[in-house]
Amino acid sequence: MIPDINITIIGRLTKDPEMRYTPSGTAVTNLSIATSKLVSKATTQECPKGWKDSYNQKNWECTTFLRVTVWGKQAEACNNYLTKGSMVIIEAEPNGEAENGVLNPRIWTDKDGQPRASWEVTAKSVRFLNTRSEGSSSEQGTAQTPEEPESEIPF
Repeated sequence: MIPDINITIIGRLTKDPEMRYTPSGTAVTNLSIATSKLVSKATTQECPKGWKDSYNQKNWECTTFLRVTVWGKQAEACNNYLTKGSMVIIEAEPNGEAENGVLNPRIWTDKDGQPRASWEVTAKSVRFLNTRSEGSSSEQGTAQTPEEPESEIPF
């Protein structure tokens, strides 16, 4: 059994949510999230291995992709209000197999036979930092799923 590990993810959806229902009628939505770490070129002149130039050419950037599963009413809210590019904060529990005290990503082989790994998590809560708005591309602000009370972001 994996111990209770909580992580916080701040990132953008790389594609629209994908929702389905279990045979018992529970909503399940899958999200693909990208989150990036930036390192200023002013402090590190040499590009860290595997990183790339950022869009503004002032930083080195490394992007991590995560697969997120959301359940119940929160899954329905994510499907209704989020689109590709939406920014979210997700409180989640990682999924995966633990081996020798290390939680590992899911390992798989792509269609070209190349080995791949993906980090997968199950959301405990999803906070919307922007949402789709009828007739416009996005609406800035904070939105919660129906179960969450309005609260301040602690940073």
